[in-house]
Amino acid sequence: MASLGTDSGYVPYTAYCAKSGYLEEHPEVIQAFTNALQKGMDYVNSHTPEEIAETIAPQFAETDIDTITAIVTRYYEQDTWKKDLIFEKESFELLQDILESAGELEARVPYEELVTTEFAQAAAK
Repeated sequence: MASLGTDSGYVPYTAYCAKSGYLEEHPEVIQAFTNALQKGMDYVNSHTPEEIAETIAPQFAETDIDTITAIVTRYYEQDTWKKDLIFEKESFELLQDILESAGELEARVPYEELVTTEFAQAAAK
């Protein structure tokens, strides 16, 4: 048995979608949202598991702080969190591989047609 977080590579378990028209009409909203997400990534990459656990504990009121700390420590030790939000082509292909092998993907989509990284790149600077 192996940890999915250790052996899978960077799988984009959380991704955000917007229609191209919205991206074109409201780039400032998308950039502000992406900047906020990057701020969260910066936080988890610059704080200890104990600090992170204390910060997120109110969102998990039914779970004791030791359990939250253990979970965050596991993520931390596995290097689960990327440094930025840039959705690389390799991760996109891996996600499609997983969906395809599960029978959930009828046809693969070219990375260049579906993914834009300009907002994540700007946020990472």
